[in-house]
Amino acid sequence: MIKDLSIIPVILSGGTGTRIWPLSRESFPKQFHSISGGINNSLLQKTYKRLIGLKNIENPIIICNEEHRFLVAEQMRDIKVSPLSIILEPFGKNTAPAITIAALQAIKFNSDPILLILSADHEIEKKEIFQESIKNGINYSNKGEIVTFGVKPTSPETGYGYIETFKISNKKSEKAFKVKNFVEKPDQKKANSLIKNKNIFWNSGIFMVKASVILNEIEKFQPKVFKYCKNAFLKRSSDLDFQRLHSESFSLCPDISIDVAVMEKTNLATLIPINTFWSDVGSWKSIWEISNKDENSNAIQGNVLLRDTKNSYLRSDSRLIVGIGLNNLIVIDTFDALLIANKNCSQEIKNIVKELKENNIKEGLSHKKIYRPWGNYFSLAENSNWKVKLIEVKPGEQLSLQKHQYRSEHWVIVNGIAKVEVGKEEFILKKNQSTYIPKGTNHRLSNFGETKLEIIEVQNGEYLEEDDILRIEDKYGR
Repeated sequence: MIKDLSIIPVILSGGTGTRIWPLSRESFPKQFHSISGGINNSLLQKTYKRLIGLKNIENPIIICNEEHRFLVAEQMRDIKVSPLSIILEPFGKNTAPAITIAALQAIKFNSDPILLILSADHEIEKKEIFQESIKNGINYSNKGEIVTFGVKPTSPETGYGYIETFKISNKKSEKAFKVKNFVEKPDQKKANSLIKNKNIFWNSGIFMVKASVILNEIEKFQPKVFKYCKNAFLKRSSDLDFQRLHSESFSLCPDISIDVAVMEKTNLATLIPINTFWSDVGSWKSIWEISNKDENSNAIQGNVLLRDTKNSYLRSDSRLIVGIGLNNLIVIDTFDALLIANKNCSQEIKNIVKELKENNIKEGLSHKKIYRPWGNYFSLAENSNWKVKLIEVKPGEQLSLQKHQYRSEHWVIVNGIAKVEVGKEEFILKKNQSTYIPKGTNHRLSNFGETKLEIIEVQNGEYLEEDDILRIEDKYGR
């Protein structure tokens, strides 16, 4: 049972992070990555963990798209958090509809909780200072204000929106300021001018507001958003641990941000500063800024060797990168794409991704490693009529019972013990053993062991894409 005085985090996890391609792609966006590498938590996991210790904080409501539902669930399980709800958007409609849906869901848990609305992909340096800002925001949100959190600019960024407050006094006791206006992401000339104004803050995209207040403001200023979101919510369906919105109703909802929909119009907006380092991790330059650097201001990750190089960020997922005589560069080498860019041009990467998508170049959308609820697969090599994959199945998990119309498959076990179903046969395969699945034959792979199962799959056929899967039974409801 949710407490009467409760704060429900609403984590918006629908972004694709195109500005930090090729690491972040639609199949596995930046919020699911550990940007600083190593064994650190992902950005999504950090978003919730930095709230732990706040009084009356509840488990989160998370909004994501359907493709990422199992990633969200697994990453929350890894940090031992059971979300109040994981709500699936059939397609992205920006932040105003997502927040509307979350507020409707939150009221089902509590008559009128405070919502703490967070993006899933931010880095915030000092948890204790951030929590002080949140505690300060409780007082204002309880009074019916819409609290937005701002960050004092340290540079003229063009990748952030800005918020201007009414005149700030020199009183140290002053902890909140009325909002005068919102400024969309500026060009460089305007950004240079904005940061000279002491009443200007970066817009963090973090909000705190009572559920009833934000719903009233959305209904007042954006009646279509309210109407179609309410319809999509009322007609939602349950899918395992997920809430699936009604697609037809949601499709009618305007695509609009909460800033444009409400914050630029309301007279309830109050800004509270976040007095610690904050970044939306919106570009490779911002990742360089938050990374540990060597004596030459280089940040490196992975297999990298440098000589006479400075002010650069280099990251390798596998191969050795050797840099000689470089300055101010971004070099990102993944398994299937290499990015080399001037650090000051990193905001332009999103336009390259757009071009890749328009030209149906698959590297713009997906990685070679694709995550599934049962594990993942990695494309090792392929040609027009064959493909080789490494498939990893987590202990206790299984693929769907399925068949293919256009391809046959060979499975070779390289690690673990597999239970295999082919047609009407069931049998066990161990390391170095193999089997053949003819085209059109029902088959399933299961791992009932206690260790990871790894197999090499060799596909042969006239068509090898993932939509050549006819699922007959699936424990994940796909």
